[in-house]
Amino acid sequence: MLKVEKVTKQFGGVVAIKDVNFKVEQDEIFALVGPNGAGKTTLFNIITGAFEPTSVEVFFKDEEITGLSPVKIVEKGIARTFQNIRLFNSLSVLENVLIGFHNHIEYTFFEAVFRFPRFFKQEKIHKEMAMEILKFLKIDKYASLNAKALSYGNQRKVEIARALATEPDLLLLDGPAGGMNPKETEELADTVFSLSSEKEKTILLKEVKRLKKEEGKTGELNKRVEQYKKELA
Repeated sequence: MLKVEKVTKQFGGVVAIKDVNFKVEQDEIFALVGPNGAGKTTLFNIITGAFEPTSVEVFFKDEEITGLSPVKIVEKGIARTFQNIRLFNSLSVLENVLIGFHNHIEYTFFEAVFRFPRFFKQEKIHKEMAMEILKFLKIDKYASLNAKALSYGNQRKVEIARALATEPDLLLLDGPAGGMNPKETEELADTVFSLSSEKEKTILLKEVKRLKKEEGKTGELNKRVEQYKKELA
């Protein structure tokens, strides 16, 4: 599904990553592992169009996507979360997820301003879809709450929900377990498994080494990604 070849990124005279190659097959849970500063987030930024690579070839579903803008990358079917949570804290949980449907809006600005029937119809559909995603992630009871009122682990889930709202085929999770306690980490592993098995999402994970527990879902996740990982020095 995703093929990355000869990725190199320089910042001035500093080489962040050099000649990285890997392939992610459909339905895999693939892990990028390595110490802080190895260039994992830089690689995510290149894949999703946030950084312009020094040299690289990125293919998604056999189509080259090198150099496309982040908006075009999302339209192709790739979504991501961020290492540092990026939610709109002044909005509710539901409103944060609804933002993810921006690339599926079919009504015009004029129709939205004057509240034409098509606007209300699509808003109703998107709210129902957003609630289904929140229910799947077991945070639907927080839909009306302000996003910043949630626990750290649940804020992570809201970010995942917003990414799922774009209806991606490939989901990139950037350091999803960072800052989580053991209980939240276990719930995260359960969520990743569910996304793969029930939602049929291909997942590219960063920093799986943070999932230390050897039993339960986190232990299973560690074992599963062991055969699908790329070590970055």
